[in-house]
Amino acid sequence: MPAMSISTQNPLEDRCDADAREAALTYVGEAFALAALDGIDVDAFAEAALCAAMCELVAVHGEDGAALIAGRLADRAAAGEFSVSRRQ
Repeated sequence: MPAMSISTQNPLEDRCDADAREAALTYVGEAFALAALDGIDVDAFAEAALCAAMCELVAVHGEDGAALIAGRLADRAAAGEFSVSRRQ
């Protein structure tokens, strides 16, 4: 049986964090859509977005912390967590 994750925050704070992440993802999705409308290659935009995100993560968590986050994202991607059907 997998270990259960225990939060040190209260449920209201957890919900606020989830709402913030959902709002942030909406902003990022809109930025991708606007870039595509302007004819920017989606792959180039995605790489630029990852680089910008890593710069922010390094600023907040330092190089080692950012590397740990990136490693977890790589594991999640390999597990198929980010797979979606191709947009038309």
